[in-house]
Amino acid sequence: MKLTVRYFAALREALGPQEAVEVPAGTSLAALRDDLIATSPTHAVALRRGRALRCAVNHQLADDALLLQDGDEVAFFPPVTGG
Repeated sequence: MKLTVRYFAALREALGPQEAVEVPAGTSLAALRDDLIATSPTHAVALRRGRALRCAVNHQLADDALLLQDGDEVAFFPPVTGG
């Protein structure tokens, strides 16, 4: 499956605005994050487990268990707080 992965805020500064990735059918959002972490040391730091990140798939917030579909757009971004 081909996916577009987009990054925002500090993640964008570290990893760039987006990248195209290919994953096997049945890949979950959690598995995608793990695959991206294994891509490079920069990805490992930016996307590391334990770092609070939000994820959206096709502009809707999603949890780690979501199974991705061919053509999905996945976005990673830090949580936003207001005040």
